[in-house]
Amino acid sequence: MKYIVCEKPGEFLLKEKEAPIRKKGEALLRVKKVGICGTDLHAYSGNQAFFTYPRILGHELASEVVEIGENERGLKAGDKVVIMPYVSDPTSFASRSGKTNCCPNIKVLGVHTDGGMQEFITVPQDLLLPANNLSYDEMAIVEPLAIGAHAIRRANVQKGETVVVVGCGPIGIGMIKLAQIAGAKVIALDVNDGRLEYAKNDIGADYVINVKDNAVEKVAEITNGDMAAAVFDATGFKGALETGTDYMAHGGRYVLVGLSKGDLTFNHPKIHSKETTLMCSRNATLEDFEHVINVLDQFPTDSFITHNVPFTEMIKNFDSWTKPETGVIKATVDF
Repeated sequence: MKYIVCEKPGEFLLKEKEAPIRKKGEALLRVKKVGICGTDLHAYSGNQAFFTYPRILGHELASEVVEIGENERGLKAGDKVVIMPYVSDPTSFASRSGKTNCCPNIKVLGVHTDGGMQEFITVPQDLLLPANNLSYDEMAIVEPLAIGAHAIRRANVQKGETVVVVGCGPIGIGMIKLAQIAGAKVIALDVNDGRLEYAKNDIGADYVINVKDNAVEKVAEITNGDMAAAVFDATGFKGALETGTDYMAHGGRYVLVGLSKGDLTFNHPKIHSKETTLMCSRNATLEDFEHVINVLDQFPTDSFITHNVPFTEMIKNFDSWTKPETGVIKATVDF
């Protein structure tokens, strides 16, 4: 079978090897489509923390069952399945507490172990979700949307609340729509007017603001001085992460979804006076994946996926996907 491997930063190779053999408790899957995410871009650029090479990337996967044993979901050969790519340790405290998404021993496909940029892959069958009602395009975006769904659920967003989403990349865009599905009004912030236009016109954000344009004052104006009940950072940039509470109401919640490598500094009197609830949101759980699958018909998949190529053309196109000027929101690869 053919596969694509990131040999080292800046270098992909198309190779061939024997197809994997399914073990007990695993399923053999044919990969149909792979979504490209920020983790893949960072791995290619050489700035992904705790990453080793060579590595087969890819954890946003649409696939079909080739072989599978008896399983609780009744999956069989030929079924479409979404893969939850987080392999957790069931004995860890986090996993025993239902937080498999932040298990200390977690192994993410395409990050800690080889992922889905290959024609066939074997995975534990309990990580599979039935998806016969979805297109391959829809299946390939379930994982990034599930990350947003986890953050929205973690913040307990309520109907009628006003929330701010900082960053209109793929994760932020997902959170905008999922917060609206939960009944909230959404103010979207970014520095890229093109992304803001997409958030407004295609996703339906209630308000969009360029961060450079007196954003704090505009949020205050929109909320009649209350500010936002919850603020979500989807940028991962230090400056944005450290100032997100400026948009937050007293008694509000601040959720760090984007990840920065270094230390963050907050002014304690400022966050203390608001009795800030500060939380992080990492990965997603099966519950989040199931929620996304159930509401995916409300998401504009066709406009979200801006670039798509067959795997034989991925290597020559990948560089362009790292450049914002190409207008990429979500790129996908067909296998």
